[in-house]
Amino acid sequence: MPRPPVKVALARTVAALPREAGLAYEPKFDGHRMVIFREPGGVVLQARSGRIVTTAFPDLAEAARALPGGTVLDGEVVVWREGRIDFAAVQGRAAATPGRAPGLARRLPASYAAFDLLAADGADLRPRRYAVRRERLVELLAGLGPPIQPVPMTTDPELAATWYETLPAIGVEGLVVKRLDQPYKAGTRAWSKLRHTDTRDAVVVGFTGARERPASLVLVLPDDDTPVVSSPLPPALRARAGGALAALPPGEEGTAVAVGLGEVTYRSVPPDLTAEVATGSTRHTVTTVLRLKDIP
Repeated sequence: MPRPPVKVALARTVAALPREAGLAYEPKFDGHRMVIFREPGGVVLQARSGRIVTTAFPDLAEAARALPGGTVLDGEVVVWREGRIDFAAVQGRAAATPGRAPGLARRLPASYAAFDLLAADGADLRPRRYAVRRERLVELLAGLGPPIQPVPMTTDPELAATWYETLPAIGVEGLVVKRLDQPYKAGTRAWSKLRHTDTRDAVVVGFTGARERPASLVLVLPDDDTPVVSSPLPPALRARAGGALAALPPGEEGTAVAVGLGEVTYRSVPPDLTAEVATGSTRHTVTTVLRLKDIP
């Protein structure tokens, strides 16, 4: 049985919907990537980075106790507010201290969209075909119900295209495409993802430079909990960001990797600000802040 931490499978961005035979299509839930381990002695929740986040999600940890022992799930944590996915809310959940986590779980309950089954009955299923893993996943979760459920899946490209056009209304911004005959390739971009736009919402978790006029913002993007440093802010945006940061208490120092600079030091802030950013990949492409949301 896989043990934490495990490397997760990844997806590469494509510009058009793949339509060849042997493909499966799933809605892409932009939330907080999580692997659930139901071990004989309890439950462990792991973020994409390998960080253990069990205490931040007590509601999901309790729900996962209903899973059979020896189960390992891969999926996405989301928080629904007013019928839409709220990425800032789920990031706030992920950053919660053990003391604040139970209260946040009551106010902002999490849901888990499971899209892969890495182990069942203690047996590693990663070498098996996706079609087999998907069938086992649906069987395993059939009697469980919310908040842990399998993501929808179709092999019909026309239905997938309909999902792609209609699901943005609830905050689902794209599709993930997988080969039915493919094993689970940890740490490899073997899947494909199609999004409507290269702009995304990101949560501001810190800044570099002076708080009054930050040089860059440190962000967490959907489907990843690893902070990334934005490209340098233009002067006008520095002033607006400085005003917004002034209302937040500064936290501890941290380090993150900036493209072209390597590891830089930043000052953290609570995850209360959301930015619209342009980026092609959360780790290997420059992330540019376009605007701070809900701030004129």
